[in-house]
Amino acid sequence: MIEERGLMTEPTRPTRPSTETREAERAEAQVTHESDRAPTPQEDAAAEAREVDPDVAEHEKEMLERGAHQRGEGRLP
Repeated sequence: MIEERGLMTEPTRPTRPSTETREAERAEAQVTHESDRAPTPQEDAAAEAREVDPDVAEHEKEMLERGAHQRGEGRLP
């Protein structure tokens, strides 16, 4: 057991984020994230040349639909 080895000496207690932490999280959530560069013509051509697996495309549609109707924890407003 982990407890026998002394790795878990105290039970885990919930914590509350500080005001500074909450402010930093709010600020970070507002930052626009962008790629560092546009794809090169070779990268763009390579991506366009690939065929999409129909099973993968179907799975993506299923996951998008599932995400659109998600409820509970993890749901984005």
